[in-house]
Amino acid sequence: MKLLRMFPFAALLLCAVFAVAQSPWQPVQGVPDGIGAGAILLLTDGSVLVHDEGVDFTAWYKLSPDMNGNYATGIWTKIANMPATYGPLYFGSAILPDGRMIVEGGEYNFGTAGGSEVKLGAIYDPVANSWQNVNPPAGWNTIGDGASVILTNGTYMQGSCCDNPPKAALLNASNLTWTSTGTGKFDPYVEEGLTLLPSGKVLDIDSYYLHYDPNGKNYEIYDPATGAWTLTGQTPVQLWDAPGRTYEQGPDVLMANGTVFAMGANANGSGHTAVYTTGTGNWVAGPDFGNNLNMCDGPAALEPNGKVIMMTTPGCYNPVGAVFFEWDGSSLTQIPAPPNAPNDNSYYGHFLVLPNGQVMFTDFSSDVEVYTPTGSDYNWKPSTILTSAVLKRGTTVVLQGNKFNGLTQGSAYGDDFQNATNYPIVRFTNASTGHVFYARTHDHNTMAVAYPGPSYTHVDIPSNMETGFSFLEIIANGVPSVKYGIGIN
Repeated sequence: MKLLRMFPFAALLLCAVFAVAQSPWQPVQGVPDGIGAGAILLLTDGSVLVHDEGVDFTAWYKLSPDMNGNYATGIWTKIANMPATYGPLYFGSAILPDGRMIVEGGEYNFGTAGGSEVKLGAIYDPVANSWQNVNPPAGWNTIGDGASVILTNGTYMQGSCCDNPPKAALLNASNLTWTSTGTGKFDPYVEEGLTLLPSGKVLDIDSYYLHYDPNGKNYEIYDPATGAWTLTGQTPVQLWDAPGRTYEQGPDVLMANGTVFAMGANANGSGHTAVYTTGTGNWVAGPDFGNNLNMCDGPAALEPNGKVIMMTTPGCYNPVGAVFFEWDGSSLTQIPAPPNAPNDNSYYGHFLVLPNGQVMFTDFSSDVEVYTPTGSDYNWKPSTILTSAVLKRGTTVVLQGNKFNGLTQGSAYGDDFQNATNYPIVRFTNASTGHVFYARTHDHNTMAVAYPGPSYTHVDIPSNMETGFSFLEIIANGVPSVKYGIGIN
């Protein structure tokens, strides 16, 4: 079993937040007192669900943008607690195509006291504000922090962190039953992330758990058509921590240019990086982080400007002093860090790409921040064809168009949690007042990445929206469409 990680929230010293001229970071106001903000996922109505991973592990909070669409001054509300016996830390997670949030497993349950590598699960319905238990796949001993992914057809795939032989299963979200998949996997899913590719296949870089090889560099490809993994080749550098035998690795982010930027871990030196070209299947080595910096777990995200933001720290686990970088496809550039960075390890962090193009950041503290990237690279704007000049509040319409799911999953971490945003978000702005309203989308026809279309999604027009001439935008991974004029009555 992997090393027990120290929980940061017990002894975390929070830095005072001072206004810094020209800082790209901005604190989110009104964070509920005392919470340790951890996992963050974007609901299809534009609101953010935030898990308390410092006080009450059954508690989640919702952050809704204010009337001007600003998340930093948004509104916090507490949602229903998870089932009383389930308070996970480090788990599989996703927003399902029907708009519900699923949480599966947990490396810990209620911290260290409630057990480890649990196989519980639950689904949150944001319309009913309620949770439903999900039974584990038959025969599984653990789910733990096994990674998950939503396949292109919308099916949720969950790996078991630690079962050997390796186990994975597909969820039927309608009746909450599982079907086994993932035959031929080389090693268990421990510490590994699952990256959805434009082909619909899934990339996995092996961590060699129970198969330790100090020189191992295997990667595998999962084909949903066959349900099987194939050992495809080797990465040019080692991306998992073999020297320290933590088996950790960093996240892998699909970029707009069709490459996957893979970030590595190395407890005895600087972490390596590598670049995978999805069209050819070729790898090349990227730059090392340098200065003993690593991602022994850690967050990354693709900004709307096409760059990858990431969080590193020296060594693994206990050392702190986070350093943030951007990767532009050819070089790593250090960028300013948020206030808590001196007290943070990379695995404390979570990124989420917001509909307004900002990136939200949490680190187990009550200091939630948003980062504003510079520049834009909107080479994959969604588009739609409006079939009506007027939409009625309180109704559901089907919106059709192209490029609804973006070029990438958006945010990545690896194992421990997943919060992809490759689904359409619909935003309305009233032309007279400038007030912003998000509509809930659900039951999209695809969850593919880099899928040109045609696409469709169901849109619930908010009943509390202001009437009159408005602008409609479809957003994928923070990239908005053009503004379409529409009447609201």
